[in-house]
Amino acid sequence: MLLYHAVMADPPNWIAEFTVTPRQLEDHLDVIRDSGRTPVTIGALAAHLAGRAPLPPRPVVLTFDDGFADLPGRTAEALAARGMPATAYLTTGAITPGRRSLLPPAPMMTLDQAASLEAYGLEVGAHTVSHAQLDTLGRTALRHELTASKAVLEDALGHCVDHLAYPHGYNSPAVRRAARAAGYATAVAVRHALSSERDEAYRIARLIVRRGHTPADVAAWMRGEGARAAPYRDSPLTVGWRLYRRTRAVVKGPVFAG
Repeated sequence: MLLYHAVMADPPNWIAEFTVTPRQLEDHLDVIRDSGRTPVTIGALAAHLAGRAPLPPRPVVLTFDDGFADLPGRTAEALAARGMPATAYLTTGAITPGRRSLLPPAPMMTLDQAASLEAYGLEVGAHTVSHAQLDTLGRTALRHELTASKAVLEDALGHCVDHLAYPHGYNSPAVRRAARAAGYATAVAVRHALSSERDEAYRIARLIVRRGHTPADVAAWMRGEGARAAPYRDSPLTVGWRLYRRTRAVVKGPVFAG
């Protein structure tokens, strides 16, 4: 499962490391097509994990986080031209006029373009309201981030939104329980790992694509190489980093997850 963010030639500095150019994306998509992998949505994966439907041989899930301005345009067109479904996780505070989020300034799509993503074959999931570090929030704030973003997208699309992406992958057992309680069928993290048949439905692993990743890197991932496979236990470093961020949030308040 691959995680993309912005697809643009001249991104703001804060997201540049996680941005690919339109040509890079097209090269990556061609590698995926030529690898024999079959792109599916997170909804298809969820149905498989729940035992309701089989997956095609050698599936891959392509995801796009936040809702940058390229998504309903050239990015969606590149996917549609190759017949590749994908899943887009939208930060509602960043794409809704008059609302605010913790994301720094960047060209973003708007909420009224969400339905056009579905016309291109993209599935829409939630990426919270503000893009906060969910594992540092209190119970009330966490519930708001999960339920309000879901409700906004459901109102815009006219149907249920069943899938969630944790901002920057930050989660914890409490966050995963809250995601389930909010009505999500799956939630994706990051973990910089390959997903597997044994992966956990509420912290599905994704490989984060950076600007320096080449078609050869993507080809290796498609062969199941170049990264460890989930699930696996959080390392002591991950647990310690979470505790530090929680302490910082008590002092400074919610912080951008990025």
